[in-house]
Amino acid sequence: MKMRFVHVAAMVSLATAAVAADAPRDVAAVSLNGKKVSIEYGRPALKGRTLDSLIAQLPPERVWRAGVDQVTTLTTETDLQIGGKKVKAGKYTLYVQAPEKGDWALLVNSDQGIPLIKLWDQAPSNLANAPWPHLEEGGYTNIASKEVARATMKPGSINPASELFTITLSPAQQGATLKLAWGDRSWSLDVQAAQ
Repeated sequence: MKMRFVHVAAMVSLATAAVAADAPRDVAAVSLNGKKVSIEYGRPALKGRTLDSLIAQLPPERVWRAGVDQVTTLTTETDLQIGGKKVKAGKYTLYVQAPEKGDWALLVNSDQGIPLIKLWDQAPSNLANAPWPHLEEGGYTNIASKEVARATMKPGSINPASELFTITLSPAQQGATLKLAWGDRSWSLDVQAAQ
């Protein structure tokens, strides 16, 4: 029981720090066959830390919300193929699995998050009902059954390094390239309108 309390207290503490940090939110968008596809996300900064040190703090499941603060959301007006997996038109949350060894994967989940007020009773009124990832004990494991797609991402490098976590959706030959970049590293995969 004590370990459970410590875990929840640590997660609420992280939520408090995240709200205080007031990280910027951004939107990456692209049009596929005349239909809008967008990703809204929080942009954490390295602030002198290394990406490896941040990733080392992930829970045992090694899943991260692909941003900071509120959930990262994918909204699509058309059915998609993400890394070869079909995702129907709608709104989803995005996560990244970052194993200690091996390829990183993008996780598309139908769970819409949990209002911040349910995680933190002192949430500011402007964020109280904003959807946050499940930070309670079990985290992503509690919503894994709502996973719609899991797609392996291709690792790469970027120069110059990016202080802020960045997601882009860039037009490509047969759709778009979804790219996550932070520090001197990147991860990408193909996104296409489903046929």
